[in-house]
Amino acid sequence: MQNNKNQAYDGLNLFLAYLKVERGASINTLCAYKTDLCQLITFLGNSELCFKNEKWNWANVSESHIKSYILNLDRNRYTVPTKARKIASMSSFFKFLYDENEISSDPCEHISTPKLSRSLPSTLSEQEINSLFDSIKGTNPDDYRDRAMFELMYASGTRVSELISCNIDSVDLNQNLIRVIGKGSKERILPIHIVASRLLIDYIDHGRPKQETQASGPALFLNKNGNRLTRQGFWLILNRRTLKAGLTREVNPHLLRHSFATHLLKGGAPLRHVQELLGHSDISTTQIYTHLSNDHLKREYNKAHPRS
Repeated sequence: MQNNKNQAYDGLNLFLAYLKVERGASINTLCAYKTDLCQLITFLGNSELCFKNEKWNWANVSESHIKSYILNLDRNRYTVPTKARKIASMSSFFKFLYDENEISSDPCEHISTPKLSRSLPSTLSEQEINSLFDSIKGTNPDDYRDRAMFELMYASGTRVSELISCNIDSVDLNQNLIRVIGKGSKERILPIHIVASRLLIDYIDHGRPKQETQASGPALFLNKNGNRLTRQGFWLILNRRTLKAGLTREVNPHLLRHSFATHLLKGGAPLRHVQELLGHSDISTTQIYTHLSNDHLKREYNKAHPRS
């Protein structure tokens, strides 16, 4: 049974690390996810024979197991908001495992999650973006790398997992394009503006050669040891650069992606184009950014209209 639990918690810890590093989840949010998913692990371990007698594998969890767990929530008379949160936690977890190719199918794919009000994503202002980018000066390898990384993420709207997975041949600096592999192993070819392209050239010519070791392989962005940069490494770099730039709030990697989408829509980019750039399979996921751009439009209207 100990082996079972180790396997179960390996998957959980991988998910919690993703939430912290890539999504910038707060301690309270991480605790809530951990509580909900530990409850699921306990339920499966106590009530489902296959998880008692076989080595734990998240790929063995089926839709029927999920439905049994939801019935158990009903039997324990959880309130509707609490039940909705636990189902949402579970759905997010299995979607993550599926996207990371840890499981071949998502047992929550056909499980309906109660609709809750959706909070608007936070974004950086254009001034804050400029302050962050302009604060990275110098000519050491880390400076070249960080300028190129941040500008590339803001230029393309990539997820941090997509960014750190890029190889040197993922970028076409003649055509100003980057090829990324997104969720579900889906490939996207994204345009990047000339500033990001020039900074990438600077990094590849002047920064990366000084970081490169025999272990570097084709990885585009390297850490101080010459290995491919990790999510955790990117998050630590971004935190350090944010403090140096004098920004007064925490900036996580997903905030650059949110800012990319919002600023494009403010500039007049069609919603469908932004959806394609972000790699959203459903346009409803992208539509949340229209609320932010509409708020901006209202403010500009009120400032500009002579009768407002």
